[in-house]
Amino acid sequence: MKDLLEYIAKALVDKPEEVSVNVVEGDRSLILQLRVSPEDVGKVIGKQGRIAQALRTLIRATAVKQGKRAIVEILD
Repeated sequence: MKDLLEYIAKALVDKPEEVSVNVVEGDRSLILQLRVSPEDVGKVIGKQGRIAQALRTLIRATAVKQGKRAIVEILD
């Protein structure tokens, strides 16, 4: 899941070298913290949060297949 989120985020931004994903893992849940360049935050969030919602949906679907719950946080 981390690799998937990182791959998609790098494709969306202008500075892919500044994309990083930190995973905080619990017993049945994961929190994926996505960090991008301040100039690229808008590109990852998208208009009215549509891109961010699509990212969360993809990651959630991947997590369900693994029997876990995933949350994506976009950090400044």
